[in-house]
Amino acid sequence: MSEPTASKPIELRRRLHAYPEPSWCEFYTTSRLADRVEEIGVDDVFVGREAIDPDERLGVPDERVLERWRERAAEHGARTDHLESMDGGTTGLVAVLDRGPGPVVGLRVDIDALPFEESTEPDHEPAAEGFRSENPGVMHACGHDAHMAIGIGVLESLADAEFSGTVKVFFQPAEEALGGGRAMAATDHVDDVDAFFAVHVGLGHPTGTVVAGSNRPLAVRQSRATFTGESAHAGLAPNEGRNAMQAMATAIQNLHAIPRHADGLTRVNVGSARAGTASNVVADEATIELEVRAGANDVLEYMTTHVDRILRTAGEMHDCELETTVIGQAPRVDSDPELAEVVETVAQRTPGVDSVERHADFGASEDATYFMRRIADAGGCGTYVVVGTDHPGGHHTPRFDVDERSIEIATTVLTDAIGDVLSEAP
Repeated sequence: MSEPTASKPIELRRRLHAYPEPSWCEFYTTSRLADRVEEIGVDDVFVGREAIDPDERLGVPDERVLERWRERAAEHGARTDHLESMDGGTTGLVAVLDRGPGPVVGLRVDIDALPFEESTEPDHEPAAEGFRSENPGVMHACGHDAHMAIGIGVLESLADAEFSGTVKVFFQPAEEALGGGRAMAATDHVDDVDAFFAVHVGLGHPTGTVVAGSNRPLAVRQSRATFTGESAHAGLAPNEGRNAMQAMATAIQNLHAIPRHADGLTRVNVGSARAGTASNVVADEATIELEVRAGANDVLEYMTTHVDRILRTAGEMHDCELETTVIGQAPRVDSDPELAEVVETVAQRTPGVDSVERHADFGASEDATYFMRRIADAGGCGTYVVVGTDHPGGHHTPRFDVDERSIEIATTVLTDAIGDVLSEAP
């Protein structure tokens, strides 16, 4: 395989860093990526509804939010045909290099950003170098801008290479919402994939470190619950009300009291609670957003069974109706050891890599596991690669940034690992 060139991917990374978009609103991001893969000269590009199953999406914002971001993307230069393909928040794309019979190899990179303000401190490199987020309240604080650059770099390298087989790069939307992996993995683009790679930068590993196959991601379900009661004057006729806030409070208290399971790690958190309008009004509506995680898929089922029962009985106790929505979900799937060994071997000979680990615990959750599970069920294999990067702030913080050297390292490792899989075909 030819040596990848990092300059163009880094330039693209900075451009995308400056224009971050939240989950299912990645209209400009998708269009810009589609332009770039067309420039590279891939054989097929599938954009928007051609790249995902719209019915499998989770956590889609309301139409007003989608339309606002769509209009911004159009003003920023997103192509009209691309925007039409993404109507209703069907973002993302799949780029394909088809070189005839042979293995089919997939690479997934995520493309969405996070909903908070980026640092303006002078020692924050994006601010100092002029590519800080220009979208208020949204920033690339988890490295997805680097991931997109890596995906483009791999396509550039492989487009000039000789091989037999097919390479598909999945530019997946809505990872931060745990809502896009399921939608993209449900498509027929995944049907024939034999080997699959996902990649993430950082995660506690410094520049120069490569983890060939992360394991033990937490299975997760995130949900929203709304209790609806009836308002009343809190002094004059409190008995005429049905207090949604009390239902919410009952649910929160009991959700955090779910018994831990002996067979695996568990997590529970109510991260958002909204209720009430004034001190003298019985609240008629209350909404919480919560998540449960577990170290095993069957333990997650145990947790979600308890969650559903607690929410239901809290509503019944206070005579309130309940509406629940799953807004994000992902299973636990571990990396295939043989495919991880391929990455390990490649990483050991890659310039800039000084430490290689075959396996390390992931510790969080990831919806790339939908791809990994579906491909494994069909007889294929997958591994989740972590490429270390030095960063001044933790993931999901306003000062997060990546060491751009990690983009070249990751591009080389993944290009050569994919090349080794393709060359090992009988």
